[in-house]
Amino acid sequence: MKRTIAADRHGETSGLIERARAGDEAAFEALYRGNVGRVHGLCLRMVAEQAAAEELTQDVFVRAWEKLSLFRGDSAFSTWLHRLAVNVVLQHLRSQKRREARVTLTDDVGRLAGSTRPASTGAKLDLERAMATLPEGARRVFVLHDIEGYKHAEIAEMTGTAVGTSKAQLHRARKLLKKVLA
Repeated sequence: MKRTIAADRHGETSGLIERARAGDEAAFEALYRGNVGRVHGLCLRMVAEQAAAEELTQDVFVRAWEKLSLFRGDSAFSTWLHRLAVNVVLQHLRSQKRREARVTLTDDVGRLAGSTRPASTGAKLDLERAMATLPEGARRVFVLHDIEGYKHAEIAEMTGTAVGTSKAQLHRARKLLKKVLA
């Protein structure tokens, strides 16, 4: 019986998951190494700050280790981990927003007014840098919809907003990106 590469990888991942569930740290490390790049990229796109993305990436894998027993195998492990990463980042953003609502200490008057980060003049902007200039809500919806492929109903459920808000944020993000990249 000839097995495909995809089947081998799935079987290999299933074996790693079972070993990790049994407490095998080396198996979990293999799962980590196979998925850390994708998870970090997602975190970085959603928060647009390298240090925060690195911290959130680690939080995702700590949470994955703790919740590995909840993985049922209904979807690919990478899909489950991706959803977990989105939830960790959204939880972080919500708690950050609550902290900032209580106290905001800054010398940057523009931040208090809610302005976006200005792009450095003369610098050639790429999409990642342009995305970093977007307001938080617009960036979040843009990443989830246009990059990660979620539908507006799913985004609304994940973020706790209305579908119309998701659509409006996406429209705003695209409009702002078009302006920045023009």
